[in-house]
Amino acid sequence: MSANTIIKTIFIDAPRETVWTYLTEKDKLAVWFHPADQNFVEGESYALLRDAEGGSGDENRICWGDVVRMTPPEELICTFTVNMLGGNTTNLTWRLEEVFGGTRLTLHHDGIDKAAGDQALDMLRALDVGWDRHFATLRDAINNPADVACDAE
Repeated sequence: MSANTIIKTIFIDAPRETVWTYLTEKDKLAVWFHPADQNFVEGESYALLRDAEGGSGDENRICWGDVVRMTPPEELICTFTVNMLGGNTTNLTWRLEEVFGGTRLTLHHDGIDKAAGDQALDMLRALDVGWDRHFATLRDAINNPADVACDAE
């Protein structure tokens, strides 16, 4: 593991199977992250979108990549990029562990230094803050689904 790897861990009061759906199903990704063009499927590409109604064209993509491996409900591995990386990809590894009646969710986001080059520190800082926000929203979405649905309206 590199010093340039972002590692985030949260504990969620829900079984791994529930958390897994929020990582892989397009409707649930839209609640805490961004709308997706489709459910995640191993070996297929995905795109997360600015606007679910705007189609999946390049101008509507926020981030995208390929689903490398899915081992439900234990591990999800994807490539990941954003426009600022100029087509270079990074890697996401999501691990879901059963703990005390809930789930420990850990994200390893690596390859940022190679993908961003001279802008690596700026990209690491931006992604670090972004993942914190998204993880907080994910925790709320799973533990208080009615509250998040109301906030989204």
